[in-house]
Amino acid sequence: MLKKRTNGSVRYCQYTSVSEEQLIALKGIKKGTLKKAREKSFMEGREYKHVAHDGMPWDNSPCFYNLEEIDRWIERQASARPRRHLA
Repeated sequence: MLKKRTNGSVRYCQYTSVSEEQLIALKGIKKGTLKKAREKSFMEGREYKHVAHDGMPWDNSPCFYNLEEIDRWIERQASARPRRHLA
């Protein structure tokens, strides 16, 4: 678990969250894939959350992603099938 310092007290985060740019760099996921996954299969609060500096995020606020849940989501995806070649 990660330590977070807030107002002099130490609070522990239950998971590692990363920004969209970090997730793209770490996992090689495309930006459009992330957007579609947020709309179709991710659950807000589990795989991602909106964040804002004032603590009141909107739908267009930046997202932070739960790295462990994203890894589980990637593992659950079906493997790629080879394309049929028409000869």
